[in-house]
Amino acid sequence: MITSDKKVSRYKRIIHQIDSLINPDHDALARMATINAVLYHKMQEFFWVGFYLLHNDTLSVGPYQGPLACLVLEKNTGVCWTCIRQKKTIVVSDVNAFPGHIACNPGSQSEIAVPMADKEGNIAGVLDIDSRKKSCFDNTDAVFLEKIVSRVYNVD
Repeated sequence: MITSDKKVSRYKRIIHQIDSLINPDHDALARMATINAVLYHKMQEFFWVGFYLLHNDTLSVGPYQGPLACLVLEKNTGVCWTCIRQKKTIVVSDVNAFPGHIACNPGSQSEIAVPMADKEGNIAGVLDIDSRKKSCFDNTDAVFLEKIVSRVYNVD
């Protein structure tokens, strides 16, 4: 497991890299795709990184990196919908103990979901990340992933 100091240092480098790759001329989907690629390739503990987008009360998969994903998440179940309903980051140490967890991939053991707001402050979707390790995510991940997600709509 990565130490807290190393994790903070890695996230700072990742944010710097993302900031060097995206600019105000890029649309939200391009930003999401870039964020996914950087996180997926720089954080060895992450085996699935992607966005689920909220359209007309449906949560559908958007840009992602990793194994095949669920295309649509059943409404009001699982970690991502909990994140949307509560409008806050959800850290799940053991997905098997989470009520209503949606098992898109049996390899997932822990998960973090970060709400993504558009420029008007409306929830537009979530950044969802899975790990094969239990208890992979903590408050450090939540803080830095929230900063990263804010870059999708340039609200940072």
